[in-house]
Amino acid sequence: MPAAQRVRVGYVDRPNTDYVFEGRGMVIFLMIVTCGIYGYFVFFQLMRRMRDHNRRRLELLEGATELAWQQASERGIAEELRPNFERVSGHLGVLRSMTLDFRDPALWLVIALFSSGIGLFVAFVFLDQDLVKHDQNEGAIEAELSYIYGRLGQNVPAPDVGRVKGQHNYAGRIVATIASCGIYSYWWYYDLMDDGNIHFGHNWPWEDALAAAGYQLTEAG
Repeated sequence: MPAAQRVRVGYVDRPNTDYVFEGRGMVIFLMIVTCGIYGYFVFFQLMRRMRDHNRRRLELLEGATELAWQQASERGIAEELRPNFERVSGHLGVLRSMTLDFRDPALWLVIALFSSGIGLFVAFVFLDQDLVKHDQNEGAIEAELSYIYGRLGQNVPAPDVGRVKGQHNYAGRIVATIASCGIYSYWWYYDLMDDGNIHFGHNWPWEDALAAAGYQLTEAG
């Protein structure tokens, strides 16, 4: 698939991958009144959106990098920007390796159902760790691409350096959940939903600018 098309595909597929939890208070209420049953739907969506979001962003960022390299080569500045592209490649490798992690939402749902809650806690830890790892690497890629596209005459703003979240206190959250007879797990659910929503809020404006820049470069070519 041509680089410009990969950028477009990664961009327009956003509504299919970046699931936003609206009315998170109502979501928690539904979990409570259904005695936790609705929580399994929420859990499935949490696992699915992290996996699918990472795949989509990888497609978008790889396409944008390939397109930028083509343009830089045509303009004779590829060697100047090679260190930037090499750093991008390293971070893309991390995102690519994450697509091989065991994160199938259906299988994790089965594990959660038949593990007396243990699988749920393990998945919650993975979800948070994945988001931190994903955000650190894609943020670094965004910073490099912002500079590269700037050298190509396109305005793609640098990402917010303060956006990367820290890890949850996993041991403390597990202890709090056990000590509260599971009640604290609703708060944990809320945080996981909110963390992803906030992450998308940082991603989307940058993506909009990148897609516009990619279109301008393609049209100019």
